[in-house]
Amino acid sequence: MEAPVTAPIPPDRLRDRPFWHRTWLVVGVLVLSAFVAFVMWKGASTIYYVIMAWFLALAMEPAVAKLATRMKRGLATGIVMILAGLALLAFMAAFGALFVNQLIEFATAIPGMAADALEWVNRVTGSNFTFENLLDEVGVSTADLAVYAQEAALYLVGVVVGLLSSAFGIFVLLFFVFYISAGMPLLRGWLARRMKPELQVPFLAAWDLTKIKVGGYIAARIVLASINSACSAVVFALIGLPYWLPLALWTGLVAQFVPNIGTYISIALPVLVGLTSGDPMLGIYVLVWGIAYQQVENLTIEPRISARAVDLHPAVSFGAALLGAQLFGLSGALLGVPVAATVMAMLEIYKRRYELTEATEDRVAALVAPRTERGEARDAAGPVTAAAEAPTDAAPRDDPTGAGGADGPRDGQGGGGPGEHDT
Repeated sequence: MEAPVTAPIPPDRLRDRPFWHRTWLVVGVLVLSAFVAFVMWKGASTIYYVIMAWFLALAMEPAVAKLATRMKRGLATGIVMILAGLALLAFMAAFGALFVNQLIEFATAIPGMAADALEWVNRVTGSNFTFENLLDEVGVSTADLAVYAQEAALYLVGVVVGLLSSAFGIFVLLFFVFYISAGMPLLRGWLARRMKPELQVPFLAAWDLTKIKVGGYIAARIVLASINSACSAVVFALIGLPYWLPLALWTGLVAQFVPNIGTYISIALPVLVGLTSGDPMLGIYVLVWGIAYQQVENLTIEPRISARAVDLHPAVSFGAALLGAQLFGLSGALLGVPVAATVMAMLEIYKRRYELTEATEDRVAALVAPRTERGEARDAAGPVTAAAEAPTDAAPRDDPTGAGGADGPRDGQGGGGPGEHDT
């Protein structure tokens, strides 16, 4: 039995089908966009927890991967998380109250330190600026500044207390961190098996590069910040620097997580506090310590810890951190550099390159040199008048010889000297 032959679709319906296809496509895109916006709006906190857990799992990856060679990966993840939690609890038990008290005192003392710094500048430069005049120029009074400082101190304390008291949020974050870290190899394979073979290679390459760049960067920065903060805290406490614990943490975190200029910003604040204290020599001691530590760290500690983490141009790393801060706040500033390093590494692998040959350079020189020579000649000759550029009657454009053609001179002008036809 032969299959029934379907009637051909009329030409008018063939023209109508793309219109309805495009219409339903637009409707589908709008519905999908509305659904994604609804999920992002209602589930923003959960998405944030998952993203932060992903980056924390990447930060734990170097330690977990080493332990996983001797034990199960889940056990290795649990040991790393327990050790990190114990270290945080030990720090808070030993210095938590001191840190909060010094932070509040430091925030409320900022206006006084600023006034002392301005007085020192006036004494050194011989100027007569006043703190009130400078504040009036920007429309802020001293009372307003004190209120702002107190509000900032209360806000910082509220953030710390909120992080410590939000047990549910911490539990959710740790839950995601554990399962993402413990199942990272399985998750990698599960996602890759659901892609076409031609997409598996770039996906797995991006996964491994992200693990190396992002995980290595975060882990290296955490280790370097811890070493820097611990050493700075010991030195600041020994020399008697006020607010030594918050300033030590500031020095370590800013120096490591703010690219390029973080080293200068981190040491500038402790130096200012030392200069405006009762003994200005404290600022000099802090400055000497900062310079010495950075030299030792750059030559000995950092190359061993962050050798494979990030290799970016300073301008690119600074721009990535700035863009991440503008888009996603503090977390974006911290993660902007490793994410940019991952993107640059992917471009280095998959972008197509072409050789720059000598023939290309010769063609460029042939195109540029004549124009350059004409420009130089025009500049040397000076401005050209319209009379000089206009063609003369003695040498018309259609007669390159200038002799007036075989018929002799035109318009009563001969080819002889200028005085032949004047008589």
